[in-house]
Amino acid sequence: MEEGKVLSNAAQESGAAYAVIHEKFGEAISAFDDNATMPFFEVLDTALWTDIALFMRDHPKLKFNYMACLSGVDYPEEGKLGLVANLESLGVFGHKLAVKVKCPREGGSIPSVAGVWHTANWHEREAYDMLGMLFEGHPDMRRILCPDDWEGWPLRKDYKVQESYHGIKVPY
Repeated sequence: MEEGKVLSNAAQESGAAYAVIHEKFGEAISAFDDNATMPFFEVLDTALWTDIALFMRDHPKLKFNYMACLSGVDYPEEGKLGLVANLESLGVFGHKLAVKVKCPREGGSIPSVAGVWHTANWHEREAYDMLGMLFEGHPDMRRILCPDDWEGWPLRKDYKVQESYHGIKVPY
């Protein structure tokens, strides 16, 4: 945190929640980013994502019981794909945190948290469908928006729209 910077109550609550997580996982997570829009941290050891998610959901001082959103992100300049999970302690503490997790763009995967927050099931499928992200241990890893035989990953920054699909011109 910048010296002299005053954090909102919400950011202070998020920072306190982060401190509990950092105490348990230490170097497996990044430093806390206290930005006003959505405070976050990054999971640096991707293999621990499910353990961190369970800890965040079940710890009595955290109770992150609600995944508001999980968004896939393309970082071609880093050669990575990633997710941003927006988590809340809904009806318990009210604190919020975003968590970022990245994997290699080609051949990488991120552990699924569909067993931690049921909303992750559909969000992970959407990230797979749009970006080609694989979620290890997901119970139903298949396309959710595009047809099963669609070519490519429409939200990747280098995506080229196919000219036709089953003989029908694709408008773009």
